[in-house]
Amino acid sequence: MNAMVLSEASNVSGNPLRLQDRPIPIPTATQALVKIHVCGVCRTDLHVVEGELPDIRLPLIPGHQAVGTVMQVGSAVSEVKKGDRVGIAWLQGTCGRCEFCTNGRENLCLKATFTGYQIDGGYAEYAVVPARFAYPISSIFSDEEAAPLLCAGIIGYRALRLSGIQPGQRLGLYGFGASAHIAIQIARHWGCQVYVSSLKLEHQELAKQLGAVWVGGATEMPPDKLHGSIIFAPAGELVPPALRALERGGTLALAGIHMSPIPSLDYDRDVFGERVIRSVTANTRQDGLDLLREAAAIPIKPHTVRFPLEEANRALQELKAGTFQGAAVLTM
Repeated sequence: MNAMVLSEASNVSGNPLRLQDRPIPIPTATQALVKIHVCGVCRTDLHVVEGELPDIRLPLIPGHQAVGTVMQVGSAVSEVKKGDRVGIAWLQGTCGRCEFCTNGRENLCLKATFTGYQIDGGYAEYAVVPARFAYPISSIFSDEEAAPLLCAGIIGYRALRLSGIQPGQRLGLYGFGASAHIAIQIARHWGCQVYVSSLKLEHQELAKQLGAVWVGGATEMPPDKLHGSIIFAPAGELVPPALRALERGGTLALAGIHMSPIPSLDYDRDVFGERVIRSVTANTRQDGLDLLREAAAIPIKPHTVRFPLEEANRALQELKAGTFQGAAVLTM
C-alpha cells in the first residue's frame, strides 16, 4: 500500500514525509482493517512531524482523522462488519481499568494510545483500528465532510463543553482553523453569540460568513465580556488577554495538545473573579459519538481543501502558514 512515512521528525519545510510502499496491516482478533478513502490533516499531525510531542514512535504513518470502509474484521469483533463506513480518530486504546477509565474519563488514561502518534495512522491506503474505537459515519456526510469531524470536530465539541458555555451566552474563539470553524457552527446552533479573534484576514472573513457577531485581531479586546472562551491557536501569549476578556466566573478552555509558553499572569487583573483556566486533553469515545450525532442533526458542513496523499508535506506546510480556510483533507 502507499503510505506517507515519517522516519525522522523535522521542520515540515524540509518535506520529512516520504511516500513508501508498506505492507497492508493484518488485523488482530479485536481489530478491523479499513481501506482509507480520506484523512484529515490536523495541527497535531504538524506537532508530531516537527517533533514537538514527546515519545513519538518512529518510523510512523501520521494521521488520525481517517474515513474508510471496513474490509476485514478479527474473530472477536462484533461492533462493526465488512462494508461499514467508519472513522478512525485520535484515541485508539486505553487500559480500561484505571480510575480514569472506570469513571468516564478515559481521555486521561496514562496508558492510552493514539493514532498517528504511537500507532500508524491514516496517511495511507489502509489502517487497522480496534473495533470499539471505530466510529460509525452518518450517510449525511461525504467522506471529505466527515474527516475533520474526527478530531477538529470532537476536540472543538469537548472544548465547548469544558468552557461551560450555555445557550444564549457570549463565546470567544481564539484562532479560526479547522476546529474553530466547526465549533462556531455548533455554538450558533445552541444560540450563542460568537466573538472571533484571528490573525488571518481570510479566517476572519470565514468567521463572519459562519455567523460571528464580532471579528478582530488575535489579541484585540472584544467589545463585550465573554462568558466562556476557547483558545485553539497554539499560542500561550493569548492566555492573558483572553482571561481579561472573560466575564467574572467565566472559563477559558485551552484546546491544543501543544502550546508555546504562557506569560506570567497578574492575579488581580487576569484571574481574580473566579475566572477558570482549563486544558482540554484528548477525548472520550462518548465525546466522539455525541459530536457525530449532533453534527448530523445540525448538520455541520466543514469547509475542506483537498490534497492528494503524496502532497501531505505541502498540506502540512500550508496548515502551518494558515493559507487555507477550514480543514485540509488528503485523498487516497
